[in-house]
Amino acid sequence: MNAKFVKLFLLLIFITPQVSLAQSTWKIKKLQWSEQDEQNWSLFVQAVGQAVEKRKCGKVSQCLKSSNINPYALSDINGPKLNHYADCADFPYYMRAYFAYKNSLPFGIVTEVSPNAVEGNLGKDIRYNPYGNHPNKRTDFTQNDDSLPISKIFNELIPYMISSATYRMPPDKFDTGVFSDLYSAQISDKAIIPGTLIYDPNGHVALIYKVTDDGLIYYVDAHPDNSLTTGLFSPKFARSNPNQGAGFKKFRPLYLEGATRLDDGSFWGGKIKSYKNSELSNYGIEQYWGTEPAHDNRWSKGLFIFAGEEMSFYEYTRNKISKTNLKLNPMTEMKTIMSDICVALNDRVTAVDDAIKQGINSKSHPNRLPENIYGTSGEWESYSTPSRDARLKTAYKDLYDQMAQLIEKVENGHSSVEYEGTDLKQDLIENYNNLSSSCQIAYTNSNGDLVTLNFEQVRQRLFSLSFDPYHCAELRWGAPLGSNEVKSCQSTENKNLWYKAEQSLRNQIERRYDINMAFDLKELLASPLDIGGTATPPETDLLKLLNSI
Repeated sequence: MNAKFVKLFLLLIFITPQVSLAQSTWKIKKLQWSEQDEQNWSLFVQAVGQAVEKRKCGKVSQCLKSSNINPYALSDINGPKLNHYADCADFPYYMRAYFAYKNSLPFGIVTEVSPNAVEGNLGKDIRYNPYGNHPNKRTDFTQNDDSLPISKIFNELIPYMISSATYRMPPDKFDTGVFSDLYSAQISDKAIIPGTLIYDPNGHVALIYKVTDDGLIYYVDAHPDNSLTTGLFSPKFARSNPNQGAGFKKFRPLYLEGATRLDDGSFWGGKIKSYKNSELSNYGIEQYWGTEPAHDNRWSKGLFIFAGEEMSFYEYTRNKISKTNLKLNPMTEMKTIMSDICVALNDRVTAVDDAIKQGINSKSHPNRLPENIYGTSGEWESYSTPSRDARLKTAYKDLYDQMAQLIEKVENGHSSVEYEGTDLKQDLIENYNNLSSSCQIAYTNSNGDLVTLNFEQVRQRLFSLSFDPYHCAELRWGAPLGSNEVKSCQSTENKNLWYKAEQSLRNQIERRYDINMAFDLKELLASPLDIGGTATPPETDLLKLLNSI
């Protein structure tokens, strides 16, 4: 689906009868979601994602309040006051609920989950438990004597009841009774489309808004500060044991049963229901077990086979949904991955700037780290960047790994790659340097001056970038201690010690949720590896690799 179809969608929506402006409760006028409704949902997500990609809006509220982006924005003016706030877990639900509300469709959500009854699954935080959750309770958005006001649904219920724990459910259960909101998507070009979700078991969720003919998947995601960013699907979204439900998911199609039609065409009462997994054409679980599951049932040992060749899950996914006979060009792949990383770098500039504007760096450093730096609450949750930085580091490592693999395939004459040059090493080095120079970011230092860094310069200090919001901008961007660049940082000795003590955590690209990280400075300096850090970072120096060819 391209921009032409999005524009057509916006035009059609504007001439489609809308929900009454004065409506304060959810009115269902269609008994079930149709195929056309699902297509319109896909186009709605695509329109918002493209707007974020083109920097036409950068926050959930900005996107949904713009009538140039959101075809329903005008109907909000005199309707219930909606805050249009969503973090990463809320965002897909908020968007789906908003679309359903504006189109008078059946909708409801899981409002209570509990850990699955598996030994060792009762951790403190159900967002990150090892063996997943199950739904206990659902809330239907129907018209009845106890109807919830629209403002309560969007401003309170979704933001407070939905978390990444809602996504953390096994793919082959909970399709009857108190059913889950989502189901596991098969890996196909029919299922992996705009409006499909991607769940990272490390606590992040995104909505796919674009899939290219050659199988590249682009997503839009939200953050605790209500900001929206875009990115490219890659190993940034980890696989994990199936009980955690990581991967591609789709909202279950819902229908209303047992309702009474009123004179205005809406329905009173009834029960929201869905379909069993086996009844859903886009349901599939190969993403968890592989196309050839392991004989001992270990998910990590399952194989992904495409056209007779074993490949990684990420390679398999791209080949499976590609509409072409996929052949990879090392030069093009380098540009694609580096462009995605460059977008992430510029988004990080905004995130760090927001923390500085809020004066978080001027506050005294807390006496202890949070129990988990990747998932907590308060200022740390809103303004720290450990998860964002872990995904960034993973992307740099993926660039290194992908290029190493492509170089080997070119050298071996593999049929899946195409390269028509005569000097692969020199072509790649020149391509990298040009792309690196064209990717410039600029952060504002403590003196108010702009400091410019290119792609490679950030890579060189990648594992020095501080995720700690109490550090100055210079340390947030990894300025070497003792350098001229860091001199403008008005830091205290205590904060400098915290920066040094957190090095092992900065070396880590795997986000750990099974370790108590609430160390004070003395404990952290004494045992830096006891909180899930590593002594040395992974290799990301692509120029070093290219020069070794």
